[in-house]
Amino acid sequence: MLDKKLGQLFQVGISGTSLTQDEKKFLTKNNIGGVVLFARNLESPEQIYNLCQEIQSLKTFDAVPFIISIDMEGGRVHRLKPPFTQWPAIRKLADLDSTSLAFKFSQSMGIELKSVGINMDFAPCIDIFTNPKNEIIGDRSPGEDHEIVSKIGSALTRGYIKSDILTCAKHFPGHGNTIADSHFELPIEDVNLETLTNRELQPYKKLIRSKVDFIMTAHIKFSQIDEQHPVTFSKKFITDILKNELRFKGIIISDDLDMKAIRNHYNIEDIPILALEAGCDSLLYCNEPESPAIALESIKNMLGNANGEFKLHIEHAHKKIIQLKHDKLSKVAAIPFEVSKTLIGHQDHLKLAEDINSGINPEN
Repeated sequence: MLDKKLGQLFQVGISGTSLTQDEKKFLTKNNIGGVVLFARNLESPEQIYNLCQEIQSLKTFDAVPFIISIDMEGGRVHRLKPPFTQWPAIRKLADLDSTSLAFKFSQSMGIELKSVGINMDFAPCIDIFTNPKNEIIGDRSPGEDHEIVSKIGSALTRGYIKSDILTCAKHFPGHGNTIADSHFELPIEDVNLETLTNRELQPYKKLIRSKVDFIMTAHIKFSQIDEQHPVTFSKKFITDILKNELRFKGIIISDDLDMKAIRNHYNIEDIPILALEAGCDSLLYCNEPESPAIALESIKNMLGNANGEFKLHIEHAHKKIIQLKHDKLSKVAAIPFEVSKTLIGHQDHLKLAEDINSGINPEN
């Protein structure tokens, strides 16, 4: 029975603007929990709406809705093109120092996501921008001070929740000091645990209190804290710090497990096992179509020889994901596309985005 539950722990990418027959078969046969959308999957509001409907029409073993996720932070990380509202980078919100604007920003973005059937955003990014040379993060971060990052991140989280969008804080414990890009290489940080606790972990404490649904791990090695493993594979970070010390009860999701920071250093069959053993609840596979099937097979093979702790963790992760879907997705009705059209690029959203981008607080 446990091998039938495994797929709910996966979020996977798909190839195009509609599902292929092989993709439909893979998603249903393996009880996959979610689909993540990228530019290659996004053509127009109606096409996105139809794709999300197509995904949700599939029947899986657990008979729960799919998570349909996307990277929509604003600024450079903005998958949805016009006529969707084009939102500025969240650094603009921090510069205006307004939690009410941040709340309206994410609530309005969430309304447009929900209108086409997307129900999860990999946002907010709460990395603290401590290194001016860090081009990977830059204005994706609310700023250099943990208090403003906490304040804006919390408001963004609450706005997404208000619009029925699952939230995901990233990149735990912090990607703001790196120069290396984990898409291509493994960043190694020399910061100690005391500094990390007093600075990078502060926004996570705040967002956990704000009921953030997911936290995404960073593919970074903090050599003073865990000299052997990057965070995604580190029991010290995921279980000891995030689950036990910070008391996060939500879902811990890996960053994309095909990124070179991971793939250059580990065998593809070992990667999902290491992430789960460290305490990850959900595994993200974005761009390599063969990887999810290999990962599933690897975990199934492991189950035959696994200790009770490993099996118990999978049971617990599955239970958390199913509970979240029952609590937050099952009750959300699809919006007719005729209504969706009136919400996408709504004039109130366009005005809000324009004001924030121009450094204007319309509430003053």
